[in-house]
Amino acid sequence: MDPQVSRQVDERLDELHRRHLEVEDDAVASVYRPGQGLVDPSEAGDDDGRFGICFVSVDGDVHGVGDFELPFALHSISKVFTYGLALQDHGRERVLERVGVKPSGDAFNALEFDTRSNRPHNPMVNAGALATTDLVKGADVAERIERVVDAQRRYSGNDDLAVDEETYEAELKTADRNRATAYLMRSEGMLDGDVEATLELYLRQCSVSVTCRDLAVMAATLANACVNPITGERTLQSEHVRDVLSIMYTCGMYDFAGEWAYEVGVPAKSGVSGGILAVIPGKGGVGVYSRGLDRYGNSVRGTRVCTDVSDGLGLHVFAPEGEDSLLRRAVED
Repeated sequence: MDPQVSRQVDERLDELHRRHLEVEDDAVASVYRPGQGLVDPSEAGDDDGRFGICFVSVDGDVHGVGDFELPFALHSISKVFTYGLALQDHGRERVLERVGVKPSGDAFNALEFDTRSNRPHNPMVNAGALATTDLVKGADVAERIERVVDAQRRYSGNDDLAVDEETYEAELKTADRNRATAYLMRSEGMLDGDVEATLELYLRQCSVSVTCRDLAVMAATLANACVNPITGERTLQSEHVRDVLSIMYTCGMYDFAGEWAYEVGVPAKSGVSGGILAVIPGKGGVGVYSRGLDRYGNSVRGTRVCTDVSDGLGLHVFAPEGEDSLLRRAVED
């Protein structure tokens, strides 16, 4: 990347970070705490101001600002990579038999299914993620967990990614709703395997510790047809990339997904720990971290940053032909 353009990108990210440091008290509906779930913002503690942004181009240029190297739990963002692994293990038709592809309009943890097809609505809600987790191949739980985490490592280019055992233990203590969902799904023929093993794998993949930089590289890998721009490694067969990005675009932001597709217009996935991964196809990836969540469970700062990036830099996938932007020039120069 041209040094002058690189400086401009850094300046733009710094400006975004400064602009969104202050958040109105009534904008934050909750904060997630492992082992407790969503709690009142007043219980967030003194780290609720932590905020990082990172952009990685498909050429591998990395730009970060704020707390972009701060670790946090991957949570629901992990659903993206497990869905890709299920597609790779079984193919599109088999996965479609087990989980649908339409937005649910319900909360991410709702006990709701597509009654006509007897399957979860999509892979980005908890029920759908349990179904794709159940499809991951492996001789035993340990091998399946290693395959899931290894996929996350390859997307991020970070061989040190690992399950945070403290986070996992906290999640396990409050997994009653997911456990109930899984047993209900098995009773309806939606799951085949050992429910407790599937639940363990699901909770462990959500408990992997990442940074904004990791998220941005993961997003840039997806933007680069699933070839990691840092390592050059292919992470998913090319025929499955479209399916993953399509599901992210229509279902990735909980029940805010429709508004996100309309306003922001790029494939994305959020997690209740405060992370957002946004994919700019053919251009790069954005990772944002901030703990304060809106009423949908999405990071308030993260959503605002991505909206500004889309509006101000012309990165909506349906932006008019020829609309120019700094990041567009940065990845094309």
